[in-house]
Amino acid sequence: MKLGTAESEPGEISTGYFSVTELPTGQPEQVPVILADGEEPGPTVWVTGTIHGDEPTGMAAVHEFVTLIRDEPLRGTVVCVPVMNPSGLRTNTRTSYYHGDDPNRHFGVESESGETPPSVQQLICERVYEEIKTSADAVISLHTSWVATYPYTIRPRVSYGEHREETVAVELRNRLVELTEAFGLPIVNQFGHDETTQRSLEHTLTGAAIADGIPAFTPELGGRFVVERDVCEAAVDGLYNVLYASGMVDEPATSSPEFGLPADDDLKRLVHPHTDTAGLVRYRVREGDWVESGEAIADIVTPCGELKAEVNAEHSGYVLSRYERVAVYENDPLLDMAVLDDEPLLRNCSE
Repeated sequence: MKLGTAESEPGEISTGYFSVTELPTGQPEQVPVILADGEEPGPTVWVTGTIHGDEPTGMAAVHEFVTLIRDEPLRGTVVCVPVMNPSGLRTNTRTSYYHGDDPNRHFGVESESGETPPSVQQLICERVYEEIKTSADAVISLHTSWVATYPYTIRPRVSYGEHREETVAVELRNRLVELTEAFGLPIVNQFGHDETTQRSLEHTLTGAAIADGIPAFTPELGGRFVVERDVCEAAVDGLYNVLYASGMVDEPATSSPEFGLPADDDLKRLVHPHTDTAGLVRYRVREGDWVESGEAIADIVTPCGELKAEVNAEHSGYVLSRYERVAVYENDPLLDMAVLDDEPLLRNCSE
């Protein structure tokens, strides 16, 4: 396989760079590429990291994963792009600095006719995604979330009716369930359909891949800014187990993640609760905690420390993240939560 300057032969690992645009200073903007080509044919799995420049754990997991599989007999090909957002990495920021765009909202976007051409970030995403779309049998897009985050996997929803037959969608859903379970972190389904659309999540890398019939999911590997060792190790095992579930290696990883969100039914993402009182937030809960509906999860106090309000949960569920702020305004969200999923993973979008 060849991608940019990386070109692998069966049984070899090759590294290189894929040029995605030109910088005003004359140098090419490049993303690093690692190709692991098996001695026998098999699926092609893409693994990407640091599409947000302040999320380094995925990058580190890719590095250690490649070390793990270096001497393993492999069937198929693993394509790794450990840094999808080089400009964000250089500045330790979520977005790219070309125009301040979120790179993970520019995949699968159809260019509209008009006077305004696509931004450079959209062009970069299009160029990378074209390579993914033409070769990937599965995509794992490694992320992290807020500083205080319990690790979990976001499992996207699968639709049918307008562009896909139900039987094809069922097969895609089943494969997605298999791969997310193999990865091993707690599984939380994506927001409901309306919230997903409102947040343009269909234009994330995972969203675009699912729309094109490629099984894809998004592990959230703890918090941002620094590499979390325990989560990184769990991700390496998870990636290896995805290869095992894909028939690319003979044995699963020997260790297993020590993270869990026990639940009898599927969970989904929910940004909740919000505060209707401005002030300073003092959390009563932390990531991984179970909270009951009606339970106080935070106090809002004045700058002098006087209590202004209690904020209560309206849904029972697990705390995934606490938002990175102390000063809050009216209607600011306080938590990312995993609550009971009241929508199907498979959806008829023609109804």
